[in-house]
Amino acid sequence: MQAALAAGRETSRDAALTLRIVDAAEGAELNRHYRGRSHPTNVLSFPFEPPAGLPPEAMTTLGEELAGELGDIVICAPVLQREAAAQGKTLAAHTAHLVVHGTLHLLGFDHSDAADAAEMEALETAILGGLGFSTPYEVPEEPHDERPSA
Repeated sequence: MQAALAAGRETSRDAALTLRIVDAAEGAELNRHYRGRSHPTNVLSFPFEPPAGLPPEAMTTLGEELAGELGDIVICAPVLQREAAAQGKTLAAHTAHLVVHGTLHLLGFDHSDAADAAEMEALETAILGGLGFSTPYEVPEEPHDERPSA
């Protein structure tokens, strides 16, 4: 996470996030509820939003304390394991990739079009290279790979 923060857009502040590892059932439910997809996916990112109904004066009081809250990253363990095996990666390498990928999403990066995907993938590759991992994108395409094709 620290490496992604250093390379991201929010380098001047402390940051906090929650990382959850879930099973396939919970991963599928979260993906269905938030993205309308019926299967579990490898990683989901949920940017921090203040609780609904929080009075403005509470945000003023809590603003500095909450300034570093990025949000939540959820990784589905069975999908992580399946993808790592299918792509010939170690669990450490694939886990690092998903944590970096999720953190970049929390920092505002996206891959909704080819230009954004290229920028995000280049950042991921550089960050992971700095951590001693090879590029995560020189692998066979996954059937549930939801990145746009170039």
